[in-house]
Amino acid sequence: MGTELAYAMGTQPGGGGGGGYLSFLPIILIFVVFYFLLIRPQQKRAKDHRTLLENLKTGEYVLTSGGIYGRITGIKDNLVTLEISDKVRVKVNRGNIAGVVRSDVMKPD
Repeated sequence: MGTELAYAMGTQPGGGGGGGYLSFLPIILIFVVFYFLLIRPQQKRAKDHRTLLENLKTGEYVLTSGGIYGRITGIKDNLVTLEISDKVRVKVNRGNIAGVVRSDVMKPD
């Protein structure tokens, strides 16, 4: 009885050592899918936002991440001065600019 148990627990015929690499294949495929669906688009979006922040100019209309629309009246290092109404100016960090807005959106009603 003891010898039959030993044969039952032995290696499978044709098993070999190649099964170790094959077991990592699903993990590698999942990582590749995550890279192309999540990581790469996020990096592209971050690069586009950095480019947008570097190319800000005085006179452009922008939207802040807090939801405030305004016109850029001054830029100094990481500080942007926005005019949000007549003679009302606020200073915001350059990183808080969410995007540039078309000027026709900002026209008064």
